[in-house]
Amino acid sequence: MSLRVNVLLGLLLLGGGAVALGMSQGGRVALLWLIGAGLGVALFHASFGFAGAFRRLLAEGKGAGLRAQMLLLALLVIFFLPALDAGEVLGAPVRGFVFPVGWALLLGAFLFGVGMQMGGGCASGTLYTAGGGAVRMWITLAAFVAGATLAAWQADLWLGWAALPAFSLPATLGLWPALALSLAVLGLVAWVSRRVEKSRHGRVEPLVWRGGDALRGPWPLAWGAVVLAVLGIATLVAAGRPWAITAAFPLWGSSLVEALGWDDPSFWTYWEDPTRVEAWLRPVWTDRITLMNLGLMAGAFLAAGLAGRAAGWRLPRPREVATAITGGLLLGVGAVLATGCNISAYVAGIASGSLHGWVWIVPALVGNWVGLKLMKFVDS
Repeated sequence: MSLRVNVLLGLLLLGGGAVALGMSQGGRVALLWLIGAGLGVALFHASFGFAGAFRRLLAEGKGAGLRAQMLLLALLVIFFLPALDAGEVLGAPVRGFVFPVGWALLLGAFLFGVGMQMGGGCASGTLYTAGGGAVRMWITLAAFVAGATLAAWQADLWLGWAALPAFSLPATLGLWPALALSLAVLGLVAWVSRRVEKSRHGRVEPLVWRGGDALRGPWPLAWGAVVLAVLGIATLVAAGRPWAITAAFPLWGSSLVEALGWDDPSFWTYWEDPTRVEAWLRPVWTDRITLMNLGLMAGAFLAAGLAGRAAGWRLPRPREVATAITGGLLLGVGAVLATGCNISAYVAGIASGSLHGWVWIVPALVGNWVGLKLMKFVDS
């Protein structure tokens, strides 16, 4: 299939999807589909992955990816905290993600970190690389959904684990002190990253460089961070809550379990929770997180065509299949235990002023380090 045909198919998919959703579910849902597509384009063109950024940080001491994350988070915090404090944007109600910190989050974030390196990506990375044509990442995605479904099925084993109450920095410190503290910590992380990288390599990789092509890519990391921040803000306004990805995965898997007649997930404790029961009772094709995920993949497909990288669906080797399955299962279990992934726990948590977002990254980084060691062993 020619690249020109792939671009045409991508445009038809995005446009047709927006029209169909607008007619069946309304303009707001169509807008979320297009926002998801924009996220896919930005992630693909900027190669904005969390797993790769952590891999370079831990294995090479290069922190450009980490500094891009700090830029993304700073832009989101500046908008999110005042908006969430007001409780509305343009007259529409908005809420953040503020969750407890407990053993399930700590273990889940660690398992997710291991899975990021073994599976080859995080949640957003898995979706955009799969949409861009990486066959191995389709295997990771399937295992990701399976792991999330497994964790939902066995929720009785972990839902009762000890946890501290949800802790909001703005609610405790006040809006402006919380905003100032968040920006100070993000700036400090970026500054330390630059110092460490310069001491080890004699130079610092830039976040902006000349020659980026807005349509075909590649984009500098700073471009990706800014576009992702703008689209993250658009998601908050359009959906009334931050960008999320992995909440859809146990829904997909549980729906498949029900369709195949293997079990009735309606009786699983996970889906009896008041915060999830509505999503379970509605058709999966009306789930807004699902639609944004699919839009993201469609956007990445279009971006791959525009970049001239839509061809080459190489079949992975058996070892790659094994690590993709293992990593995907860990990603799925970890995301459900930790009430989110790098997007809905780490990014959205920090942007919402929640302590759990700041805590999540610590065991996740430890897990990434373990995952790198395991991959080195597997490859040896």
